[in-house]
Amino acid sequence: MNCPQDKSVMISLELKEVEIDYCPKCSGVWLDSGELELILGDSDDTREFLESFAISDKPGEKEIKCPICDKPMDKVACDAEGKIIIDRCPAGDGLWFDRGELLDVARTRDLGGSEETIN
Repeated sequence: MNCPQDKSVMISLELKEVEIDYCPKCSGVWLDSGELELILGDSDDTREFLESFAISDKPGEKEIKCPICDKPMDKVACDAEGKIIIDRCPAGDGLWFDRGELLDVARTRDLGGSEETIN
């Protein structure tokens, strides 16, 4: 799979027994549908968190396309302040996290991520 950000070939890594796609050039992370739930724990809190994602109108975010379906991805806010903006495939194929965003999400939501396992 190629990175949606810079088109580099991504590598597969294991995070909490989940195989994720990682770009060694930009340090972005692609999670296929359902993988965030596996990493953070399949709980009511996690489901509520995922349902809270809201489309963002924050300017300055570069549009990228889903590496699976090639559709433009939605920019969604993962926190109440709208500071953490990730990309979500409109077809439900997965989520893209720019460098450090997965760790930011885990810290902000306090859903079980730690710096050692997510950074």
